[in-house]
Amino acid sequence: MSTVNSLIAAIHDVGQDSVRGGYSRPVYSSAEITLREWFIAEAESRSLQVTTDANGIIWAWWDTPGSRRDAASRRGALVTGSHLDSVPGGGAFDGPLGVASALAAFDVLAAREASGDLVRNRALALSVFPEEEGSRFGVACLGSRLLTGAIDTTKALNLRDANGDTFADVAAANGLDPARMGRDETALAQIGDFIELHVEQGRGLNTEEYTDAAGRGPAVAIGSSILGHGRWRLSFYGQGNHAGTTLMIDRADPMIAAAQLVLKVRELATATPEARATVGRIEPVPGGTNVIASRVDLWLDARHPDDATTALLVQKIHGQAQRIAAFEGCTVKLTEESLSGTVSFDASLTRTLSQSVHRLIPTAPLLPTGAGHDAGVLAAHVPSGMIYVRNPSGISHSPEEYVEDDDVDAGVLALADALEDLL
Repeated sequence: MSTVNSLIAAIHDVGQDSVRGGYSRPVYSSAEITLREWFIAEAESRSLQVTTDANGIIWAWWDTPGSRRDAASRRGALVTGSHLDSVPGGGAFDGPLGVASALAAFDVLAAREASGDLVRNRALALSVFPEEEGSRFGVACLGSRLLTGAIDTTKALNLRDANGDTFADVAAANGLDPARMGRDETALAQIGDFIELHVEQGRGLNTEEYTDAAGRGPAVAIGSSILGHGRWRLSFYGQGNHAGTTLMIDRADPMIAAAQLVLKVRELATATPEARATVGRIEPVPGGTNVIASRVDLWLDARHPDDATTALLVQKIHGQAQRIAAFEGCTVKLTEESLSGTVSFDASLTRTLSQSVHRLIPTAPLLPTGAGHDAGVLAAHVPSGMIYVRNPSGISHSPEEYVEDDDVDAGVLALADALEDLL
């Protein structure tokens, strides 16, 4: 069993979801905390110095020989890592694959240094970012957004989870000081380059363009760009009432309005080339079986390579929501929860990654993605890049998410080679 496979096998039981299948590991849940402790133990067993910053990001440091092991000596370090939280009912690899591969790549590099094949002149850090999925507080990549100042700190601290707990309260309960959270110039200065390895979340490597005669695509790809994307909440307001005594003609039912909009979202997105729009979550209030809802909250995820097109698509969806709501005797409110523009990764770093990976896998292509990542948030502030490991089915955010052992091993070696070239 490879190092990565053994690492992931060690956390196989953590956060299993018996209802949804797969894994549910929201940030600062018992499952995610267990995974953070697992990472810290693995890093410390490798004699890495582990710190957790004011925003809850974990850093495991491999300092240069003879350095003071302080912020000054770590300035401009090479950083690699990912996240450990998951979407509800997610797969085993989205996030943990990048973290486990970072640990395994370190093992490769440490062995090379011990044999005299690697001489380093900069520090390396393995990192874990919290709340990448946004499954608890609704904002994706919250840790990296706080680090870079991409989200207003007050807004972030006031975010609430499904239980009504604020992010500030949850962070404080887990040992963080909300007063110290926000843009961190010292931590940012320590990132000279950031590389994130991640399971591919589509079937790009398995398309006809890249597959061989046996129908198999390359084990890895180098990230080129991330589609612009955002999350919006549409709240439909109607008249709560009794399901048995209220005649159909007398209803102002926000659930009917919400249901009609879901179909319109698909229609409008399909009519917009390259667009993706999804309604993955609907919550009625109060949520009783024999109650006509008084409010229905619906969350929209919209993405497109052109940010102006994304904005226009959301505008059209909002217009349809207003029309539908009025017809049903309801009202609707649109709230933007997060928005990230299209990201093109640093050209120089991408070239370096390509040269490194191509020595191992000459057919590894440049690949855009529609999935958001911490690397995409960091890219506006530090040179960032990504390596994707082939996903045979293309299925992600699902218990069916999958990678093959040989591809995982190739991903570790590709990451290690790239890190060595940059060290």
